[in-house]
Amino acid sequence: MPQKEAPPTAELLIESLKECGVSVIFANLGSDHPALIEALATARERGVDTPAVVIAPHEMCALSAAHGYALATGEAQAVFVHTDVGTANLGGSVHNAARSKVPVFIFAGLTPYTLEGELPGTRNTWVNNTQEVRDQQSLVRPYAKWSYDIRTGLNVKQVVHRAMQLAKSSPQGPVYLSGAREVLAEVVKRPKLSRARWNPVAPISAPKDLIRRLVADIAGAEHPLIITSHLGRNIAAVPKLVELAERLGVGVVETIHTHVNFPADHPLHLGYSAEELLADSDVVVVIDADSPWMQAVSAPSEDAVIYFVDADPLKEDLPLWYMPSDYFIRADSEIFLDQLLEEIPAVEIDPSKVCARTGRFEAVHRAQRDSWEKQLEQLPKDAITAEHVSLALSRLIDEETIIVNESGTNKEKVFRHLGRNRPGTLFGNRGSSLGWSGGAAIGIKMAAPSRTVVRIVGDGSYFFSIPSATYWMAEQYATPFLTIILDNGGWNATKRNLQLQYPGGVADKTDRLWVNLGQSADLAGIAAAAGGAYAITVNKIGDLESGLKEALAKVAAGSSAVVAVSLEPISLQPPEHG
Repeated sequence: MPQKEAPPTAELLIESLKECGVSVIFANLGSDHPALIEALATARERGVDTPAVVIAPHEMCALSAAHGYALATGEAQAVFVHTDVGTANLGGSVHNAARSKVPVFIFAGLTPYTLEGELPGTRNTWVNNTQEVRDQQSLVRPYAKWSYDIRTGLNVKQVVHRAMQLAKSSPQGPVYLSGAREVLAEVVKRPKLSRARWNPVAPISAPKDLIRRLVADIAGAEHPLIITSHLGRNIAAVPKLVELAERLGVGVVETIHTHVNFPADHPLHLGYSAEELLADSDVVVVIDADSPWMQAVSAPSEDAVIYFVDADPLKEDLPLWYMPSDYFIRADSEIFLDQLLEEIPAVEIDPSKVCARTGRFEAVHRAQRDSWEKQLEQLPKDAITAEHVSLALSRLIDEETIIVNESGTNKEKVFRHLGRNRPGTLFGNRGSSLGWSGGAAIGIKMAAPSRTVVRIVGDGSYFFSIPSATYWMAEQYATPFLTIILDNGGWNATKRNLQLQYPGGVADKTDRLWVNLGQSADLAGIAAAAGGAYAITVNKIGDLESGLKEALAKVAAGSSAVVAVSLEPISLQPPEHG
């Protein structure tokens, strides 16, 4: 179908998103979007292919869904929100997208800049006055890689392509574009643009001399250790890390992991915390991790040689961050691993030393797992724990099931007994704004409709995820998934931090913590009311596995399901009344 020679800016914006590979616009539209709505409706009428529009009743869910979609596909999606108030309602989801380094295109309208009918789109309702702020971009500036206002439709295509070029270039991240009604309605001459000339920056390799040095250092080490958190975001990098570990005899730790970086059942997998291993490690290689250890808790010895490898090895967007290392290497992790594997034949390596290291690490792996199994024997027989939940779930799902993890302080307990082996079957949030997993599960299911998606979430995070909006979207767009709520009646992370800073203090001794959510709410029932989800609460350990099995059957039949599992409450502090 021939293109219009003089389209409105809004039409060009949507057309540009399609050219950039956007499949879905997650939208919460408002009074600033009439030109965009008209452009989308006109495109449908004319049979023009544009991104699908997915309505999100809350902006947090919209951006979290785009975040999840990007994790599952590697492709940036778009989020449309309403002026300053919609931008503000994105809340912590912008933080999550920034910290997780996911590419997302966010567009927000601006209130009209004319008041007396001077241009199409001029102010015509009182909210147009109240929604003008001095600097709308400042709401997201600490997190957005780039932000800008559309000032004319004459270069809107170039602006959108630049935005997506920046969002997709490593380290990736969210970008934010805004535009007023008048400029969106502006009719302009169609600009000429070569799509092939707006590619993201090519991934980079490590310096060759450091590659040879690193291989030699590992070859000569007694206790080399690799630490990673999100290398598995690139599925192709995982088997290469496995090959490297096996060829050189190196143990691998997944700390604060948000992806499957190394198969959990591999004998060189050394668990989910480096604390007990750091002191003995003489060579430490950190690949794609933000916080491999906390220096106030544990750190490598002064004699250890440390390599820190990342697309952003200095974490340049974090004002205070440092991880003392001997070598900081800015490189793409897959290319970096290819370089190491290619270098191995050129370095003299003692096979007996590799064999000895491998044997030692395999013994550590076995001892860890034996210890985890013995700890299960100490669990209460009549109360449900996170370990019970993960064990029951592990018996019911297959290797293709995708886990969306927001289990909070129960994370390590869960993954000790629900270890994932296949790349692309685990997604977590590198940010710390709770509530991400609800929208993310929708985006992931939308991107992988044939896969079973299971979300594991704490009760505090479940509240933050706006469940009424989440399950409305899941039903409306046929993206069913299972949610397991680990309901311990409050925010345990806050309690733990109190205990770490004031162990045995007054607050801890008297249970005055102000973290208690109680266990009186029908958490699963919220999903049933909002989106017709199958909803149950499990209070008895004998009902756990059968409840999860029935819930998975409901998901397979096309309905979302929520199983709220009652754990031991973390606090019994009664509410105060003013």
